[in-house]
Amino acid sequence: MYRVLFVCTGNVCRSVMAEWVLSRGLAATGLAGHVEAASAGLRTEIPGGPADPGTLAVLAAHGYSGTHAVRQFEPKMFGYYDLIIALDSNHQWVLRQLAPDPADSARIRLLGSFDPAAGAGWDVPDPVGGDPDDYERTLALVRTAMPGVLAAVIGAGQLP
Repeated sequence: MYRVLFVCTGNVCRSVMAEWVLSRGLAATGLAGHVEAASAGLRTEIPGGPADPGTLAVLAAHGYSGTHAVRQFEPKMFGYYDLIIALDSNHQWVLRQLAPDPADSARIRLLGSFDPAAGAGWDVPDPVGGDPDDYERTLALVRTAMPGVLAAVIGAGQLP
């Protein structure tokens, strides 16, 4: 099993969107049983709580469904996940500071770096407190990067 973890601030918006979008892509490519998608937050407020209502609304409007319980990122997760994807450059920086060794740090990527047109990548803005268009823009950015994430997972060489 290859494991991918998306990390944002509170694990209520961006990382949830990325987890659900990747999960759908894995199902569509027949990899759902071979790759696990998950998410966590660096500063969660209510561990075990729900995703943001705006996040759930935009995901439902685009046909995504699932369940979610907010999870705090813990350094021990470096030992479990093969690829850790930060939703913005600040998250990436924090994760690299928490990484126990260079090998763990090397498995941290910025989601925007999976967009071939992006060069070094881009940050996914946090829609919390915004209007529905903010959630739509965030989801659109997540979806733009996901083909690159899928290609990287498939190219990792650990899948059947």
